Amino acid sequence: MDKIPLSVVVLTHNEERNIKECLDSVKGWVEEIVVVDDYSRDNTLSIVKHYTDKIYQRRWDREGRQRNFAYSKAGCEYVLSLDADERVSPELKKELLKLFARPLEYAGYNIPHRNYFGTYWVKHGGWYPNAKLKLFKRDKFYYEPEAEYHPRAFLDGSTFTLKGDIIHYNYQNFHSAFAKLNHQTDFEARKWIRDGRRMSLGIALRKICERFFKFYFIKRGFLDGFIGFFLALYSGMYQFFAYCKYWEIKKGIAK
Repeated sequence: MDKIPLSVVVLTHNEERNIKECLDSVKGWVEEIVVVDDYSRDNTLSIVKHYTDKIYQRRWDREGRQRNFAYSKAGCEYVLSLDADERVSPELKKELLKLFARPLEYAGYNIPHRNYFGTYWVKHGGWYPNAKLKLFKRDKFYYEPEAEYHPRAFLDGSTFTLKGDIIHYNYQNFHSAFAKLNHQTDFEARKWIRDGRRMSLGIALRKICERFFKFYFIKRGFLDGFIGFFLALYSGMYQFFAYCKYWEIKKGIAK
């Protein structure tokens, strides 16, 4: 099979559980695989070395900077950005092979995400198709460099949405979901402080209710049963956990 002129870029940090399946999904049909690692202490790099020699290590400071650095190492005009817990589905692979058979028309391509909680495919509550800008022209795209987490993306040009999915194993189980919530709300609270945002318990409680209602009822998360209920509540509690940490910092009692 001829390889398509595409750089697949993956960020890693202690991803020995995920990285093999991620790289297997693109092995053999893309021009290059680029991995930027945040000094993993497990077997991530020993696994990666079986797939590519374009491996770079950089300490994670801010997400935007890390991603922009990684994309700068790509040698192809177009980049497909994957996280270690993501895989290219067979349908998306087929679509990409067809897409690159002729000159690409758009600066960026949005790709639907098939998100999983454990082995359960979450189809409602705003979780599917949930298309994100993952394929883009390298010199037309960058992330906001100063954001610690969830940076804004900037693209100079138009986009098109593909049909094939990226398979995303978002949460392994409830334990990993709680761990991610705790980790992400650290960044959110610091962002509120840095931006000078005025928050209160009343605002936090209102956001809990608004988010739960939106994802459970309006976006029909209830169709996913208990998982749908949990994820709708999880979205609201994200705001509450972030407020708790914000309050702690403002009161000067955080260690």
